[in-house]
Amino acid sequence: MDAERETIDELLRKLRAGDPNALAELFTHYREQLRCMIDLRLDPRLNGRISGSDILQETYIDALKRVEHFFDKPDMPFYLWLRLVAAQRLVDVHRHHLGAEMRDVQREVTLEGYNVPSASSFTIAARLAGNVESPSQAAIRHETLVLLEQALNAMEPVDREVLAMRHFEELSNDEVARVLGLKKAAASNRYIRALQRLKEILSKSAGISGDAPAPQPFESGT
Repeated sequence: MDAERETIDELLRKLRAGDPNALAELFTHYREQLRCMIDLRLDPRLNGRISGSDILQETYIDALKRVEHFFDKPDMPFYLWLRLVAAQRLVDVHRHHLGAEMRDVQREVTLEGYNVPSASSFTIAARLAGNVESPSQAAIRHETLVLLEQALNAMEPVDREVLAMRHFEELSNDEVARVLGLKKAAASNRYIRALQRLKEILSKSAGISGDAPAPQPFESGT
């Protein structure tokens, strides 16, 4: 971890010094994490029209154009800045393709002062259901998927965001709190609350299938 941090710091120094290759190397380093963030928030209705890879490419172009803005925020970690650029690109994509439909069906959350699409309940549920092992296979997975999506839809958008950021994007509690403008304790409490609710759903699914014990694909943290 220390070596990785040193590598990032060196690339950031090169970026500030005007090295044209530094941004490309930084983007490559964070590419998979950024792709996960995009895939969780890209409206499923856009499948076949635009891909996560398309948005990644556009995000890189946006970052090239706006890199001076990063220098204006010396206390912001580079990945969080890059993530914000991607979030803004997602907003533009949704508005372009969905227009007036977007606000009716796509909930938003405020990230660093910008309204952006929240993580999709369907996408989160599909990923979580995929972690459940059951001999009943397809039927039980479908039942679990429905229960999970219902539970996720019942959550506040901010709670879904905390869950997506911590569990899938693997952001730290400090990073989540910063992105969402929450106190660290509040971000941690929201994450634990979301995990408890989802564990209840998975336990119910295990009871339906007759399997025991219930699957436990989550680990809560502070």
